Amino acid sequence: MKIIGFIASSRKEGNTAWVVNKILEGAKARGAETQSWSFSDIDIKPCRGCSCCKKGDTGCVVNDDMQDIYTAFVNADVLVLGSPVYMGQMSAQAKIFTDRLYACTSPRFSPYFKENTRKKKMVLVFTQGNPDTALFQSYFDYTKNMFQLLEFDVQSVQVIAGMRSKQAHEINDLQTSMNNIGASLV
Repeated sequence: MKIIGFIASSRKEGNTAWVVNKILEGAKARGAETQSWSFSDIDIKPCRGCSCCKKGDTGCVVNDDMQDIYTAFVNADVLVLGSPVYMGQMSAQAKIFTDRLYACTSPRFSPYFKENTRKKKMVLVFTQGNPDTALFQSYFDYTKNMFQLLEFDVQSVQVIAGMRSKQAHEINDLQTSMNNIGASLV
């Protein structure tokens, strides 16, 4: 079982990184092979909309760190995508990553990576400063539906709110919960 995490935040050690890493730790403890990328450490350019990825077998022609992620992505069983909530939606970094997944989908939006196997599992993680986890629920539902349209098996959507105001016991409970989500993916 291979699980990859993508931390779509410019804060290398922020809340989004913490949550995604706790999910990966739970999976690793159950024997999964894990790997993660943090947007703060890699160079991913936006999709050009050139559609070169749809002409033959060239794939995406943008030469950046996304090429390594594509390789890992094709071989992964699960994707954990974490993003802070900016302006009521995923971060610009998460949007760039999501747009670049276009190279992994057919013109009918059916994933190339299906290859006669089951759908790739996915966990979506959103972190936000506002303590109301339902505040952006319509956006979280939209995002889940978009990934389901791309034929991901979205296992859960986690909204982690108000990390700065959490007490130590709440952080411990959250860590256990995220570890359990990771373990359940294996």
